[in-house]
Amino acid sequence: MSEIRQNVITKDWVIFAPERAKRPHEFVDTQPLPPLPVYRANCPFCRGNEYLDNTTETLRLGGDNWQVRVVHNKFPALRPIGERIRSGGGIYHSVTGFGYHEVIIEHPEHNRHFALFSVSEVENILTAYLLRYRQILADHRIETIVIFKNHGSKAGTSLEHPHSQLAGLPIVPFHLRMRIDVAIRYFDDNGQCLFCDTIADEIEKEKRIITLSHHFVAFIPYAALSPFHIWIFPRRHFSCFSNIQPAELTDLALVLQEVLARLYWGLGNPDYNFILRSSPTGERDTEYYHWYISIVPRVNRTAGFELGTGMYINTSLPEDSAQFLRDVVIPPFP
Repeated sequence: MSEIRQNVITKDWVIFAPERAKRPHEFVDTQPLPPLPVYRANCPFCRGNEYLDNTTETLRLGGDNWQVRVVHNKFPALRPIGERIRSGGGIYHSVTGFGYHEVIIEHPEHNRHFALFSVSEVENILTAYLLRYRQILADHRIETIVIFKNHGSKAGTSLEHPHSQLAGLPIVPFHLRMRIDVAIRYFDDNGQCLFCDTIADEIEKEKRIITLSHHFVAFIPYAALSPFHIWIFPRRHFSCFSNIQPAELTDLALVLQEVLARLYWGLGNPDYNFILRSSPTGERDTEYYHWYISIVPRVNRTAGFELGTGMYINTSLPEDSAQFLRDVVIPPFP
């Protein structure tokens, strides 16, 4: 019989149907991708081609021999020009398209994968995230900052060169506000942080844990919305990514690299999205909210049932998926 589980943090209901369930190894992508060159002459993100990019650079780590660059998106959804102005009334509401939309160029080489970066290279990327996050946080017009990565065509990427993106929004998106409201209600009812309680329970039960470090825990939620959907939570309670400490940033680089490497070697380099979810800028120090990273491999498709009901059908049990990833053998870094 099918089991319907509820994700207590998102309040989503998820159906786990044994008749449709797949074993973890059935999600492996066996179709090899064509190899990419280390350098493309027409790629504006490759080192030496900076002149091809007509956008403004906002951050660089490493000088001329740069390791990470951050630039304005050439086709931005939002622009840091003018003021944030709300207007409308009744059923019509709008805000001017003020905000930030930037690209984090993760590495000078064209053919690298996040999963195959060294831990120090991942730490460089996280450092760039943090520096720009803190800089944009100082802009009082911004209410939400989200950092995300699209890896592969199924995840929505349009450029081969390894990169991620940052968006600074003049509003708090509805789905984030809903999660905060759930967290507040849980805190009011229990006097505890919902995220901290989830971390403690997952560590105690162990069966959905992928990796556990001194500062972070990576696990597949009890009611994961899709196969191999992974959360990385800091074990210390804090609401805003900007408050991460140096030792925690180094530890996060280790955990994030390991998790993505396990997906890469275990599932054959699947397309995925990862999102760094942090508190709204005006709620940086709360007792009820916890920032975290969500990783969503694109190994299945959303169809009519999901769109029609708002529910999800997950064809892989979280306990089996977590065991599969724990058993993946990661080759030593060259």
